[in-house]
Amino acid sequence: QVQLVESGGGSVQAGGSLRLSCAVSGYTTSRNSMAWFRRAPGKEREGVAIIYSRGVTTYYVDSVKGRFSISLDSAKNTVYMQMNSLKPEDSGMYYCAAEDPLYGPIWWRDVRFGYWGQGTQVTVSS
Repeated sequence: QVQLVESGGGSVQAGGSLRLSCAVSGYTTSRNSMAWFRRAPGKEREGVAIIYSRGVTTYYVDSVKGRFSISLDSAKNTVYMQMNSLKPEDSGMYYCAAEDPLYGPIWWRDVRFGYWGQGTQVTVSS
């Protein structure tokens, strides 16, 4: 059974940093694409960052480019997202997602995502 467990969220002031972690079990992260999504209050879920299979290529939504960095530790089967220079508009629930190439119902950046964590809250105050 695939399980994704996020951690690392919290409350910070604008300009601060957080590092999100997503510990994965029952699934080989290095062979698949992984991503972070977020949902702000009153807004739709949006993809934030993706690391494609084998962990070489990444993509970031424009609003976080240069501030966020997604990475993969294959040995620990864990995905991270370092978030620097946080802004109030970065606030929201952050979800880790894993590729399900056959049945994943959510498409983003040409990848089907079908496994999700429970989310971790990020709150940035001005």
